[in-house]
Amino acid sequence: MKIQLLFFGITTDLVGENSINFKITKNTTIKGLKEALITDYSALKNIADFAIAVNEEYAEDDLVLKENDVVAIIPPVSGG
Repeated sequence: MKIQLLFFGITTDLVGENSINFKITKNTTIKGLKEALITDYSALKNIADFAIAVNEEYAEDDLVLKENDVVAIIPPVSGG
């Protein structure tokens, strides 16, 4: 299956792209996606601290992804 990944903030620098198409197996969960991303992009080792949104809605680790989902990887934001 293919999904689209969108990267925001520091994740764009860590991956070197702001958007990529990413292949996953059927029944992959958000947790499984995080594990795959750490394998492919070791700079994302802190992905457990990032928010994940699927089709513009925040998602939990047990959500099963579907073909053509759009997944946003959103790092923590600080400011003042």
